[in-house]
Amino acid sequence: MKTSDQTHHASASVAVDHRTAVATETARFVAAVEGADLAAPVPSCPGWTLADLVKHTGSVQRWFSALLRARIQEPPRRREVDLRLPDQEDGYADWLAESATVAAEAFAATGPNEPMWAWGADQHARFWARRMLFETVVHRTDAELALGLRSAIDRPVAVDGIDEFLVNLPFATFFAPKVAQLRGPDKIIRFRATDGDEVWDVRLRSGGFGLDTAHPTTTTADATLRGTAADLLLLVYGRLPYEAEAFDHEGDEHLLAHWFANSAF
Repeated sequence: MKTSDQTHHASASVAVDHRTAVATETARFVAAVEGADLAAPVPSCPGWTLADLVKHTGSVQRWFSALLRARIQEPPRRREVDLRLPDQEDGYADWLAESATVAAEAFAATGPNEPMWAWGADQHARFWARRMLFETVVHRTDAELALGLRSAIDRPVAVDGIDEFLVNLPFATFFAPKVAQLRGPDKIIRFRATDGDEVWDVRLRSGGFGLDTAHPTTTTADATLRGTAADLLLLVYGRLPYEAEAFDHEGDEHLLAHWFANSAF
């Protein structure tokens, strides 16, 4: 069945200061893992320990910071960066905190509107700060889940994160090859926030898919998912299943199963 809702599309201009939020989210991550057993498994990242999760997040921050400082104009040929990783895992929490300082220094040296190569839609330095933020947010919640801690994601951050994910997903095939399977005969999947009026319509066509922002508000959806912005963010990243109690879903079950089998990264 098709569902009909009046749509108010979320905007990429949600008021989130990505650079400041990286520091805030990293501090939350550090607070969660400080003194924890870093050998603990991370259920949402199969095969990873907390040590792996911390190392990955800090490495991403330092790598993106190196790209920002270099103001790269084409895809990097190498991924070598001096991580300064401690020999002992008991230094990992402090090292992660220092990674946010490295990022802050790179942000201070690089204007957000400076043209840069990026793998996603926005070819400016701000792409990397925004991408760094959501790498940090999602992995912070992974750490909290592993430690049995309650996670909270600030609503404006969650709204912006859903938009960032859906805008950039069509460009992600080089590291998430299953994304290439996301195509269909003009089908719409609608994500609707229940704690606000944001709606994201993703249109799948025979040649691919994309976030659809240019259609009339009377357009119907082939499948609809409703949940809070924070839960929807975890949903699109594959941290929650669409069948979870947090969500109300209706419409084409095969379309939903196809999307979630191929979209998370």
